[in-house]
Amino acid sequence: MSGFAWIPVLCVALMTAATILLGVYATRKAKTASDFFVAGRSVSVFWNASAISGEYLSAASFMGIAGLLMKNGYDALWYPVCYATGYLFLLLFIAGPLRRFGAYTIPDFAEGRFDSPGFRKVAVTFVLFIGFFYTMPQMKGAGLTMGEILNWPYWAGIVLVGVVITFNVAFGGMKGITFVQAFQYWAKLFAISAPIFVLANVYGGYGTNLAANAGKTEGTARDLVGSKIEGPRTAIVATTRDESATDPASTPRIARDTPITIKGADAYPANVLAFSRAGKTRLEFPEGAVIDKIFANALLKADQLREPYEEGIAPGLRGLEVGDRVFVPKGGVLEVSPYSSHRPDGLELHGPRAARIEFKEKTTAILKAGSFAPNAPPDLTWLRPFGPLSSKHGYPLLYTYSLIIALICGTAGLPHILVRFYTNPDGRAAKRTTLWVMVMLGVFYVFPPVWGTMGRNILPSLYAINKTDAVVIRLPTILKSPLLGQILSGITSAGAFAAFMSTFSGLLVSMSGALAHDIYGKILRPKSSAGSRLVAFKVAAILIGAVSMGLGMLVESFDITLMVGWAFAIAACSYFPLLLLGAWWKGLTKVGAAGGMLIGGLLSLSAIVSTMLIDKKVIHLEVSPLVRSLLEQPAIWGVPLSVGLMVVLSKLTPGLVPADIHLKMLRLHAPEELGLSKNYIDH
Repeated sequence: MSGFAWIPVLCVALMTAATILLGVYATRKAKTASDFFVAGRSVSVFWNASAISGEYLSAASFMGIAGLLMKNGYDALWYPVCYATGYLFLLLFIAGPLRRFGAYTIPDFAEGRFDSPGFRKVAVTFVLFIGFFYTMPQMKGAGLTMGEILNWPYWAGIVLVGVVITFNVAFGGMKGITFVQAFQYWAKLFAISAPIFVLANVYGGYGTNLAANAGKTEGTARDLVGSKIEGPRTAIVATTRDESATDPASTPRIARDTPITIKGADAYPANVLAFSRAGKTRLEFPEGAVIDKIFANALLKADQLREPYEEGIAPGLRGLEVGDRVFVPKGGVLEVSPYSSHRPDGLELHGPRAARIEFKEKTTAILKAGSFAPNAPPDLTWLRPFGPLSSKHGYPLLYTYSLIIALICGTAGLPHILVRFYTNPDGRAAKRTTLWVMVMLGVFYVFPPVWGTMGRNILPSLYAINKTDAVVIRLPTILKSPLLGQILSGITSAGAFAAFMSTFSGLLVSMSGALAHDIYGKILRPKSSAGSRLVAFKVAAILIGAVSMGLGMLVESFDITLMVGWAFAIAACSYFPLLLLGAWWKGLTKVGAAGGMLIGGLLSLSAIVSTMLIDKKVIHLEVSPLVRSLLEQPAIWGVPLSVGLMVVLSKLTPGLVPADIHLKMLRLHAPEELGLSKNYIDH
């Protein structure tokens, strides 16, 4: 390790040590089952709000939003807006009633509300489904961060974080992680905000970088128009025209020669380079390359060949094609330019089109200075609503509404967040906690869009290697002062670690509590002692930690924020209808609640898993763009389906409404001063 590259490692080590020491300190106070499951119901409003915010601000918030916004544009702003808005639903409809019920876990509420031990099994199942979906992006964040600062393999960072957090949770439970998560919120807020002020002072603020994408400013890293590119050319792909950077198709340009690593076909879609329609991109391959497929994306007529070439056949590669592949020799240079389709009379049929290349084997390349960044969306597409994120399947409005429903309703249905309200002393404190969480999240979410905007202009090479999720780690390192750059990178690296460690802690507590309290303590061994349930909690934490690490190794090619959005969609289609109707409609029966939760939740889960398998080319399923949109974002049909089934099935089974439903509704809603609220579980 040379220079100052050890500084980020030191920062991460200090954050990890602080996490362990705080956990060990708090562990000394965790003695009873109540301490492990609900922190003794004694956490103050401020500390609980800090802890909830620390738990909620996951790798998706710290790294993913900036990366997704850099990659896809301002459609990604729906994520932070709806993350915070979801807490308004919690404040208005769920936080107070849930705390007044006084359980340990959400499955406790499911059983107690309907007097149905069988319903607990359904509820536990979805705690695990949602939890494991949510752990995968945290594990990806760990692997990505350690790869950036130590050049470790992807799996090594996952193992490190998984072991540290599993240790904390297994030995401290809820009380052990509450103080850790509260500390980590403030650490993350500092880490996401402080470096941006330094970067803005050097490269211009948010407004300057935003305006650069609209072609309104000059003098930034984008100001490379007119750079002359010299050098040998081994292959030319569809060369017909070059557009200036002021064209609507303009994308960021590379400021200097930049080495990049391109993955092979086994890492699809990370092996794909989609080239700009605005002008030339040049790649030099020191070790050569094997190109698996070249897509022209349209019928075209290259003027120099005077004959049409169909999709998948690239003009200008004469003598280099071997079967379905193209071999670029060592030291070869690939120059890619946009092309146009022409009629026989020479008139242009379409505007400039872009080539798309898939690589067969992993290789290294040098992205030459002045080239347009591959995989980057055009400026105007990036700036406007209905950009690459929501319009990728051709139904942007449907995709957007479904995403909004998933994020808002999903926030109000996340088991590992909801269980936090049981740690407040009473329902009033739970509502005040929710209000402060909204404030804390709102302050934090000011900063990730700034990172994404600056990253697009200053570090566009991240597009080419499909690592926009790493923008908050990479961006500080480009400062002229290596020492300052590494210090700021160390701060953001430590913040990233705090992000996925705090969220993984909460998920692990939630899932371990479900296994130890609900499955072991209530289903398998109802007469088990408190001591044996504590042992079961620790064993469950170790098992779930190991499974989470394994799942994290399978999702390297997926966007962090996109995976979190899928967890929210599952929660929105399962837990949100249960909690909303269960708390406010006395006519809801166990058959209606279970039927809606199972069918809505399982169908949305199946849709998301199908999307993941299609994206990874594990299954080759041809579906229409509309169906693809509905599979990727199922909340728009899953939430109405779940709510509708709960209402219809409950109306068909009115005899199953609990006999004491009026007393239960009073317990859920009556002010504590009336003395009607009583903990479902007392110890």
